[in-house]
Amino acid sequence: MPDQDQLHAMRHSSAHILATAVQRLWPEAKFGVGPVVENGFYYDIDLGDTMISEEDFGRIEAEMQAIIKDNVPFERFEKSIDEAIQWATDANQPYKVELLNDLKRAGTTVAKDLNADELGTIASGDAQVENVSFYRNGDFTDLCRGPHVESTGKVGAFKLQRVGGVYWRGKDTNPQMQRVYGVAFATPKELRQYLDMLEEARKRDHRKLGQELDLFVFSDLVGSGLPMFTPRGTVIREELANFTMSMRAAYGFEKVWTPHITKKDLYEASGHWAKFGDKLFLVKSQETSDELVMKPMNCPHHTRIYTSQPRSYRDMPVRYMETTTDYRDEKTGELGGLNRVRALTQDDSHVFCRPDQIETEINNLLAAANELYKTVDMSLRVRLSYRDDSDTYLGSMELWEAAQAQLKSAVIANDLTYFEQAGEAAFYGPKIDFMATDAIGREHQVATVQLDFVQPQRFELEYTAEDSSRQTPVMIHCALLGSIERFMSVYIEHTGGKFPVWTAPEQVRIITLNQEDDTVAFATDVLQQAKNMGVRASIDNAGESVGKKIRAAELYKIPYTIVLGQKEMEGGQVTPRIRKDLVASEESAALPIANFLQTVLAESLSRTLKSTL
Repeated sequence: MPDQDQLHAMRHSSAHILATAVQRLWPEAKFGVGPVVENGFYYDIDLGDTMISEEDFGRIEAEMQAIIKDNVPFERFEKSIDEAIQWATDANQPYKVELLNDLKRAGTTVAKDLNADELGTIASGDAQVENVSFYRNGDFTDLCRGPHVESTGKVGAFKLQRVGGVYWRGKDTNPQMQRVYGVAFATPKELRQYLDMLEEARKRDHRKLGQELDLFVFSDLVGSGLPMFTPRGTVIREELANFTMSMRAAYGFEKVWTPHITKKDLYEASGHWAKFGDKLFLVKSQETSDELVMKPMNCPHHTRIYTSQPRSYRDMPVRYMETTTDYRDEKTGELGGLNRVRALTQDDSHVFCRPDQIETEINNLLAAANELYKTVDMSLRVRLSYRDDSDTYLGSMELWEAAQAQLKSAVIANDLTYFEQAGEAAFYGPKIDFMATDAIGREHQVATVQLDFVQPQRFELEYTAEDSSRQTPVMIHCALLGSIERFMSVYIEHTGGKFPVWTAPEQVRIITLNQEDDTVAFATDVLQQAKNMGVRASIDNAGESVGKKIRAAELYKIPYTIVLGQKEMEGGQVTPRIRKDLVASEESAALPIANFLQTVLAESLSRTLKSTL
């Protein structure tokens, strides 16, 4: 089994084999870069007016397989920077010429901003590039840093996936190229498993299920990235939000409320304006000269509530929670379903505490996150997100080192699986990011706990210590779901739309056997019983066959379906049909209607994942 470095080399080599095949099929091809990406590779290609489509993938893959069968070696050699520029010029490869000229002009300073996988070897210990490396496989030569496998026959299994348009080096003033993506794995079995996962992911796509299950809608009249939730989708939102609200309340959090617009000054004071000013929606007042914005986050507002009265060490910790919608002017091209939106609702929490209370508060939040993701049946691991060496962060290095050490200590104390990653911190402090694995093996960043020594200082927050001195509190940020919209995209795909009883928009579908008055009256009475108990139910009294009505309930993935006719009216019992994933057998024994409804209610309140019938 290859390690990650070997797998990286296999995928990198597959990118070169793709370019080799394209050059054989289209000799006029001009190449940009072809790096490794998660699960595969891509290559940026300029074919002028010729467009590659997925219909071309068959012959490209056939050419790639022929190159693999030839099993020619990957040979590394070097040229001086000037010789390399001449090579690229002679080969009519203008994009390589541009990269090489940038390297020659600025050496390693520019190299850091370019694609390290495709730029050649940089002279060690010298800011000026002297030599660059190339790799040759048969009749194809490319500027490349490597590494590669020994020969083309050792790249494993691959499949081309899609092609899309991109601007050279991401700038819309540059020429447009075609980016051909492929996936690659060590063995055909692993490739098959991955492709099966992708097919399952397509079936579970939350945008597709959102439409089929009537959960949310978008409208051009409302605007891009601004989802609206139907009654069915709103049930799921509120059940999830209420759950996190109840968990946080159990740990002493109190509800607060803040407005959706605020003066720009607040975010200048917090540091958000300098960091994210281009992501804020600007609001114009017709009454005042105030510069207003739609709020993109809630922490600065909560500091204002904290400072509204004097605080003593005896008052600490002060805990606020607010489930509220924030607004960010995301780029149109980055919007997609509920994954990235412009109106995002956060189950936001902030703790203001003494330094000696940090451990307890973080432990409480870690416990709440574990409970939440266990309830939604998703396994967790933790990413400790630290700062890097850049100057984009606020606060002293000493504060950062102390904060990072405390977060790591809390994660270890809670026996959580974790990994560390520099450069993923918020600009004001390090984070514990929870990474949840869904039902088909994909990992998503969900909950977050952030330690912040910076904003309390910027806002001059204080409390009176036991010795009467004025001290600065520590601020802890937490969102258990994060963006509810984004979490719902994950949750819909995780469940495949087969929601457990507690989040199911409709828990019971009541089907009438016929349209007789007494049958309809009986069904209406059962519906009222369910509603009085707090069970979400509806009646299907359409003039269709029972089989067709049962099928309609199955398409909506409703947990329980009951059919009411003369037998049920006389006996006062029902035999529920149970959604297959909730129980080993979808049929259950007959039981009194009241008992059935009480069971459904108990399952909802306990948030169980399976039927108890």
